[in-house]
Amino acid sequence: MPNKILIIFAHPLFEKSNANKALVSSIPNSGNITFHDLYQEYPEFDVDMKREQELLYDHDIIIWHHPMYWYSCPPLLKQWIDIVLEHGWAYGKDGYALKGKLLLQAVTTGGKKENYSPTGRDRFTIPELLEPFCQTAKVCNMHYLPPFVVHGTHSMDEEGYEKNARLYARVLEYLESNVIDPEELAAFHYFNDWFKTKTT
Repeated sequence: MPNKILIIFAHPLFEKSNANKALVSSIPNSGNITFHDLYQEYPEFDVDMKREQELLYDHDIIIWHHPMYWYSCPPLLKQWIDIVLEHGWAYGKDGYALKGKLLLQAVTTGGKKENYSPTGRDRFTIPELLEPFCQTAKVCNMHYLPPFVVHGTHSMDEEGYEKNARLYARVLEYLESNVIDPEELAAFHYFNDWFKTKTT
């Protein structure tokens, strides 16, 4: 049975992002993949908690797709997390609605990969910067997967956009069609690196 994937997309300047336009346009047209653009749905930030919870409940794999904004996510995704992941539903006593679901972040960064290291300009690795999201998933009894990351979008050319878009499409097709063992991914910093071991 295929996995049902929910892509929670958050980009306040989507129309200016060539990289994200390429990634989004590559999402396979499948009845098992739901694309949910938060800034389109909630321009006034009035997130519908019950509707979002129903969407989460109906899917097996949740993807938070967003650019890196000041080493975190855009504000509407944070608003979504604050409102939707309700105590007693997502965590706490009797909060088991998301138990066992997989959570993956698909993140774009303007900076190059080497910047995100102890000796680089940004000092921390991407997994270190995303640790609060990892902990959020764990509190909600979800399995947090290493992030899928597209680096260097500020200096990327059209060929680079297309290459990463094709990769994203293949990742989504793989997630839809295969059983994912979180333990198998635990040793990898990036989902991209694990995925290479499955496709080479």
